[in-house]
Order: sequence, then structure tokens, then C-alpha cells
Amino acid sequence: MADSTLGAIRTKVRRLTLSPSPNQLADADIDQYVNTFIQYDFPEHLRLFNLRQKYTFYTSPGVDVYQSNEIINDPLFEFQQNFLTVHPPVYVDGVEINMTQSEGEFFGWYPKNRSDMTLTVGDGVTTFFTGFINSLNSPLSQFNSQNINILRNYVTITSADQFNNALVMQDAPYNGELGYLYPPNTYPDFTMPPAAINNINYLTGQYFVNFPTPPAAGQNINAHVFYYQPSRPTIVLYFQNQFTFRPVPDQAYPVDIEVYVRPTQLLQAGQSPQLEEWWQFISYGASLKVLQDRRDLDSVNRIMPEFKEQMLLVQRRTIVQNTNERVATIYTDALNNSSPGYNWGQGTF
Repeated sequence: MADSTLGAIRTKVRRLTLSPSPNQLADADIDQYVNTFIQYDFPEHLRLFNLRQKYTFYTSPGVDVYQSNEIINDPLFEFQQNFLTVHPPVYVDGVEINMTQSEGEFFGWYPKNRSDMTLTVGDGVTTFFTGFINSLNSPLSQFNSQNINILRNYVTITSADQFNNALVMQDAPYNGELGYLYPPNTYPDFTMPPAAINNINYLTGQYFVNFPTPPAAGQNINAHVFYYQPSRPTIVLYFQNQFTFRPVPDQAYPVDIEVYVRPTQLLQAGQSPQLEEWWQFISYGASLKVLQDRRDLDSVNRIMPEFKEQMLLVQRRTIVQNTNERVATIYTDALNNSSPGYNWGQGTF
């Protein structure tokens, strides 16, 4: 069989760049050029059918936002780095939901309206306050006699000191139940549980807040919160590399999406690309990078036509595969007999 391994790619790169000796171009340097092309250039030149895959992660009760992170073993570990783009359809628990990339559209349907309430009053001396944010103040309480949950990342407790300077404590989640309360632009140790004097319980509404300075005598201490009724999500916003669901999930649901993945790096001499037919395209791409760094533009121009030819050959499989998919029109469903009430010759328009 034809050799398509990293070893073969190294050999071809040496031939294309006229660098037969490792003293002229070390294997480690070739590997760097090869993997730079694979990781960053290849997927931008071509979005291939074979690089589009299904990806699954799970929601958590009371958590509406999911984003790329650096937590090993988390399903969204380095999501932003490993996956290039996200595409519909999106399924939650096997049911297709709407997907939008417009904040205006998403929050037009599900506004960020918060409920405001006065918790207590300052006396000019006390900084520490505790109590319960009463969910009966929620606009949803008329439809549900039970307590209604408080959405994470949407809690602020505010007041003003004797000089009328604003006092603000905002929340940041620690887990599904508790969150930190801290002044903006200060950052607690998010790896440690919230301190007993500055936390909010999202499930019960109990709060413990310690302002940096005492609220002025007679100054109201107000809470601004977002109440929600949890349910299975019906829409997702994908924006700033994070997924936001509405309604907020009431339990763990599998979320299936389609993504374009980065091609896999080649780390061992005997390793081949995901599709062996890519090896020549990768060889030419890596060679171009070597010659560009050498400022050898004449050689770049000489091998560029073959690079483009290899690009077309690699793309051919995707083009042929996509010919199976007919372009959708307003008549597609009728011709496929998938909408009996509106088919030609059937039912009434």
C-alpha cells in the first residue's frame, strides 16, 4: 500500500523544499510545520464532510449557560479550541430545538427582566445582613404555589453608603445550589466554597451579605433577581462560544449538536491522517510554510499549482457526498409527501 504516514510526509517535504539532510531541516521542525498546517490552515482552507461530526454534552439542573473551559474530563473541555463551528440541528433529549446566534432575537423571546424587592434597611453601622429573598414576589408565583428558583449569574444586592456611593454585591455560582456574593472587580477564590458571610442559595433564596462599607441609615437594601420555571429547553443561543438555554433545564438532558472538528495532529512517524488521502495535501501545505519562512517565493510559486490541485482532490469526496442532498425549496415537503395536508393534489391550501 502507498505510504501515507508522517514519515512519508517528512520525506516529501524534504524533497519539495530541497532539504534532504536533517542538518538543513530537522524532523522536529518538519513536524511543527506539518501540525501547524493541519491544525490551523487545513480546516480554514476546507470544511470537509468527514470533519463534521455529532457532539454530545449534558445539561445540569438550574444551569442555563455552558461554555468552553479548562476542566479536564468536562465534556466542554477546550471546546473552543477543538471545534471550529457549530451548526443546527440541535437536539435536547432527542427533540429538535431552535438555535439562534442573535442575542437580540433570543432575549426578545426570553427577556432578562429581573424582579426587584427591598430586603431590609441600613442603619449606617451594620455591614452584615441575612435573610431570604422571597420567591412570592416572582411574577410567576401566581402560576405556581411552590418556590421558584433563582437563576445563577443574575443576582445583585445593592444599596448606598452615607456619601451616596453605590454598594453592589453580585453573584457567581459555586455549584448548583450556592453562589458567591462579592463586589464587582474583586475576585474571591473560586476554588473554595463561598464564605459564610457572602453567599446566596439559589434554591431557597437565603442570602448572607457583608458590604464593604455600611449602607447609610434609612437606605434600602435591594435585591435584583431573575426567577425562572425550569423545564426542558426549547431554544438555544450560541454566542461568544457559549450555549444559553431557555427554559432553564430542570434536569440533566443530552444535547446533540453538529460541529466541525479540527483535524488530528500527527505525533508519531507511523501515524497517518484521519483520511490517508490527505497526506499529499498536508505535505504541500507544510512545504509552503517552510519556503515562506525562508523567503523563497520563487519556490512557493512553483509548487502552488500542485497545492491547489491537491486541495481540489481532497475536496472531491465532500462535493460528491453533498450531491446526495438536494437544495430545499418551498415544494420539497410536498414532493417528499412529508406534509399530507399540503401536498399537491391532497388537502386544501
